[in-house]
Amino acid sequence: MLIVEDDADLRQTLAESLESAGFSVAECADAAAATERLEAFAYDGLVIDLHLPDANGMTVLENAVARYPDIKAVVMTGFGGVVEAVDAIKHGAIDFLIKPFQLTQLARVIGAAIDQQRLRLENAELRAQLRGRFGFDSIIGRDRAMQELFSTLELIAPMNSTVLIQGETGTGKELVARTIHHHSPRAEQRFVAFNAAALPESLIEAELFGHAKGAFTGAVAARVGRFELAHKGTLFIDEVALMPLSTQVKLLRALQEREFERLGDSKTMKVDIRVIAATNADLRQLVKEGKFREDLYYRLTVIPVTLPPLRARRADVALLAQHMIKKSCRENGMKEKPLTQEALRLLMAYHWPGNVRQLENAIEHAVVMSGTHEEIRLEALPEEIRRPGAEDFHPGITIPDEGLDFSSVVSQLERDLILRCLEKTGGNKRQAARLLNLSRTTFIDKLQRLQVEVGAA
Repeated sequence: MLIVEDDADLRQTLAESLESAGFSVAECADAAAATERLEAFAYDGLVIDLHLPDANGMTVLENAVARYPDIKAVVMTGFGGVVEAVDAIKHGAIDFLIKPFQLTQLARVIGAAIDQQRLRLENAELRAQLRGRFGFDSIIGRDRAMQELFSTLELIAPMNSTVLIQGETGTGKELVARTIHHHSPRAEQRFVAFNAAALPESLIEAELFGHAKGAFTGAVAARVGRFELAHKGTLFIDEVALMPLSTQVKLLRALQEREFERLGDSKTMKVDIRVIAATNADLRQLVKEGKFREDLYYRLTVIPVTLPPLRARRADVALLAQHMIKKSCRENGMKEKPLTQEALRLLMAYHWPGNVRQLENAIEHAVVMSGTHEEIRLEALPEEIRRPGAEDFHPGITIPDEGLDFSSVVSQLERDLILRCLEKTGGNKRQAARLLNLSRTTFIDKLQRLQVEVGAA
């Protein structure tokens, strides 16, 4: 803080008061000294008398604000009025105090202004971090299906249409929803997430739409629902397939009309929101079974987005693993280290029922368990990946609507089985062939055809 006051006793009293409140204080008695100090140092705050021996304090104020737009300035005077106060505020002061005033008032005014500025800076930094965190480059993949996904997201993010994200558990549905939000015109507004699987059916409607006081037993006060919280922003409804049919009716109306009533209240609430829903279930099948409303299904699938499972884009495993290792090493204060080829081959052979989320957990486990080693070895991977059960030899295969390449899928299955047997036998080809009930010659032919690299054992 810089205090500019020609009365030495008052100047010292003000300085002591601000120092006791935690500020670092510099002092001067006239406009010339104040100008010199302001040219040499960027003060956070300025406390200045309006009437100085060599100039009008308003001139110093103007120059200070012109040089440092964020400086928090308080103007003091022993004989001022409304006109002077208005003039000071116009020239950038945050307050105007008439002497005598309470010393605590000065510290309170400046402290509040600096706290508000700090909060604005933190919010700006957070928004910048979010833009980086949820940029399209945060969804990693060079597989053709992922490149098509990126193109779709670029098209739909600026729009206001409802989006339905479909994909298995762990494929990153919420990450995609947040990415859409942070690339939309609503990016500066709230992203409100709601998971229908996290609540019992009896509470879903109240949580989503809010409730009035006394609407049901235990409703001791009115509650704002997620729809209201997301006003002007984006509402993300995860596990939408688990919504009870009674709530689906109200959700349909809210999507169509952008209006609803709180539970136990007849007042209609209007909202301006974008809705993004997600599910790992087959909604079309649920519609056929009468478990999901057909009209709601069509309302949600204005823009359907399907996320491929990780096993359908094995080429991305290495890329994802590298990104996750870097992240985990940074968060754990460790030097970044590479995966051994053996560990990487095992990761690419695994079928990842938990998808990207499971891979991320496995990588974090491996980073921690790698200890002081310079690289992440096969033995650092989780047990479930190093020694999968027999059921892991029969991964489920999703048949897309456009069909699949039978030869490619069968080859991949053969490759997976061979790699697992080689891992189990420590690379011994004879023993691996025995586990698969193949002759050693047939086994070697398959290694060559599938381009599986292994030692001479």
